[in-house]
Amino acid sequence: MKKIISIIVIVVVLVAGMFGFSILNDIKGSQKPGKEVTVEIPKGSGANAIGKILAENGVIKNSLYFKFYTKVNPPKNLQYGEFTLDTNMSYEKIIQTLSKVQDRRNTVTVTFPEGFTLMQFAQRMENNGLCTAEEFIETANTGDFSQFKFWNEIKDHDYKFMKGEGYLYPDTYEFYADDTVYNMVAKLYEHFDSQITDEMYAQMDKIGMTLDEVITLASFVQEEAGHPEDQPYVAACLRNRIAQNSLHPRLECNVCSHINEDGNYVYDYIVKYYGGVDKVPAGMMDAYNTYNIKGLPPGPISNPGIDAIKNTIWPDENFMKDGYYFFVTDLKGKYYYSKTYGEHLKNVDMAWSVNASMK
Repeated sequence: MKKIISIIVIVVVLVAGMFGFSILNDIKGSQKPGKEVTVEIPKGSGANAIGKILAENGVIKNSLYFKFYTKVNPPKNLQYGEFTLDTNMSYEKIIQTLSKVQDRRNTVTVTFPEGFTLMQFAQRMENNGLCTAEEFIETANTGDFSQFKFWNEIKDHDYKFMKGEGYLYPDTYEFYADDTVYNMVAKLYEHFDSQITDEMYAQMDKIGMTLDEVITLASFVQEEAGHPEDQPYVAACLRNRIAQNSLHPRLECNVCSHINEDGNYVYDYIVKYYGGVDKVPAGMMDAYNTYNIKGLPPGPISNPGIDAIKNTIWPDENFMKDGYYFFVTDLKGKYYYSKTYGEHLKNVDMAWSVNASMK
């Protein structure tokens, strides 16, 4: 019996080794040239569909190997069209080839500034003839982007306005004019996902904040302090406000409140999107009123840049420890910081005095 068991174990090990060797050989390819094969990748094909096409054409041995490889090493910017491949190519080389831009495809370059909202992203896409704003908004909020780590970190909330708000990375992009809306949105999300490093995730765990909370607060930092040099101090004040046992637990930011003036997220975007105050889902406007709620609203109010995100995660330590809660700016762009509400009122008078002198 022991001999039989030993034989079985040896057979299993050998089979597993041969299987592993087969997978490794397919992934690495061969140093020798194989047979050239031309494959046609249809528009909108994902890694799984591409793997099946490659296997059917003899470029790879098994589509499951390719599926596993792309799960571990997510490919970026896979194209569609006609490609010439070699049957002895490594997976890495195959993906590099399939990622090359096809000359025949027209592209459109679009720039999105830091602090743009999802609706502004959508409108700019429409203005550039890439898709309708409605299509962009629908895809960005309801599409399946679970291949990106951040997407699975977004918390559900009954009153969250838009799931994708905050995660469209502001930058300059080159889009294919004939691409799918999904691929365009995925390009933006992929860029965001690549910016959030393991070090940043580790620091979030250390300070007890989720990614969703960080991006929400970073969107306020972006709106309240557009210049990176001011952000560490503004972020410290806002972090102190949402901290446990905070003396001033409300953000009280005009950019997200029931104050109906230009630059207010609630009225400029939520109310506008639904077509009127009376059409906004019950409870949503109150959930985004930072003068009434404690802590953070259900989600971000814009798409912050990387500086705002990093400064939210790593604000000025002295401001945090010393208990700064308040800030106000004058029209010259100077920031006045204070620890108490009484000091804040004096700073407000100083800021208004400067503003009055400029009229």
